[in-house]
Amino acid sequence: MPLKKIIFIVGPTAIGKTQVAFVLAQKVAGEIVSCDSMQIYKEITITSNKPSSQVLKKIPHHLIDIVSVEEEFDVAAYYRLAVRAVNAIHKKNKIPIVAGGSGMYMQVLLDGIFESGPKNLKLRQELEQKAVEKGNDYLYEELKMVDPQAAAKIHPHDTRRIIRALEVFLSDKKPISELQKEREGLWGKFDIAVFALNCPRENLYARINERVDKMFTKGLVKEVQRLSHLPLSQTARNLIGVKEVLGFLNAEYGLERAQYLMKLNTRHFAKRQLTWFRKDKRLKWIMLVKDDTPATVTNKILEEIKTFGNLHQRILSKRNLI
Repeated sequence: MPLKKIIFIVGPTAIGKTQVAFVLAQKVAGEIVSCDSMQIYKEITITSNKPSSQVLKKIPHHLIDIVSVEEEFDVAAYYRLAVRAVNAIHKKNKIPIVAGGSGMYMQVLLDGIFESGPKNLKLRQELEQKAVEKGNDYLYEELKMVDPQAAAKIHPHDTRRIIRALEVFLSDKKPISELQKEREGLWGKFDIAVFALNCPRENLYARINERVDKMFTKGLVKEVQRLSHLPLSQTARNLIGVKEVLGFLNAEYGLERAQYLMKLNTRHFAKRQLTWFRKDKRLKWIMLVKDDTPATVTNKILEEIKTFGNLHQRILSKRNLI
């Protein structure tokens, strides 16, 4: 019996993943599973650049508007909900299209997430305090001693992941790198094609700048102002767009500075996304050219997946019905 299909569409922010996924879903009778760490939040729409209401009506989207900005949300919760969504879509005899820019969400879906004990908040606070007092480098050297494999995959300045790896080792008495080998994800269980969109850097930066300008025009400041009265979770408070506008609302700098910082931080975020995706050799890269539209990019993807089991026949059949 042939394996069921899943298509991933990933890439840096502002590259056009949402639109391409929408066009592709129409062509292959698919439903979209968000792979975006911002679109999960109910209270933000402009900041997270969610699909329009018209798009959401035409194609079912999963894992959008599922949690409040007041709640913490982690990759383990994402994994459980995303797997549930994929299974539900398959039961409808449709194709899940996982679309978004979170490399971590993509990876846990493909490779699974290890089961460790509950979070040790006291230990985490102690490690956070040690980071403040002695610096990231001190904690990173500790991690290199107890789990060199994990340290090799974590940037020395990524305090959150360093602390998490040390917390797991000290709590479970086993390196996180060993626990991660025991995990199981979707890869190998399904017929999976992973496509990563990209374009020349100057074009991507122009897309980012244009998107940020549109966000401010649409009312980004008012949206964040509504959030400012809520007890934001740590993850929500650090979202790009939220933190920069909060700085403006708190009179730390002017509106023009907030726009500049948001563009700058979004560009840095896009670079980190690309670095993450380039490490995964399973991805098939689709390079966008100047005149590409969601439709032309979708056609490039369809050309790549002509041998994707019976999916191509399904596409042809659907086209013949139109």
